[in-house]
Amino acid sequence: MRLPERTADDVVIGVAVTVPEPHGSVLQGARSRFGDPLAELIPPHVTLLGPTAVTPGDVPAIEQHLAAAAAQHAPFVLRLRGTGTFRPVTQVAFVQVADGIAGCEQLESAVRQGPLAQELRYHYHPHVTVAHDLDDDRLDAAIDELAGFDASFVVDRFDLYQCGADEVWRVARSFPLTAAPPQDARLADAEARPAT
Repeated sequence: MRLPERTADDVVIGVAVTVPEPHGSVLQGARSRFGDPLAELIPPHVTLLGPTAVTPGDVPAIEQHLAAAAAQHAPFVLRLRGTGTFRPVTQVAFVQVADGIAGCEQLESAVRQGPLAQELRYHYHPHVTVAHDLDDDRLDAAIDELAGFDASFVVDRFDLYQCGADEVWRVARSFPLTAAPPQDARLADAEARPAT
């Protein structure tokens, strides 16, 4: 993982959908088995904003921006299933987002506005990294071992992470998604519920 350049006073932040338990521990344990040294530093997540250096004085405005972005989005279901790789562009193996791609894209677009506006190095592709900067054999092992991985969960928040001096990424604050679901989603929910 490439950290941005920063001055001595800057903090490095990121914004992500954290993979909840028990799925997070399963993916973190797998990443550790593949020999990825980042496994213990970075909780499994779907990135919304990659590592970004900011001044401490900017953090209150960033938190206000993130709270406003979260308030405009409703919870949605995210399904992780199957694996993929970004080779030959980067040495990354990942678990794919099979359902909930649009929800992730909408959150990413909302987050990367205002005080967090920035250019992307690559087209946004929601995923959960399970091996990074490893040799091809270990990337292949990660892809093969997790090919059958399948987990679904409700995304009802996203997290602001901060990278500590020990290079461990920790949640600094969570932002609940509080908008009402679209009318058609509420109708689908009502139709799916058994009559009482």
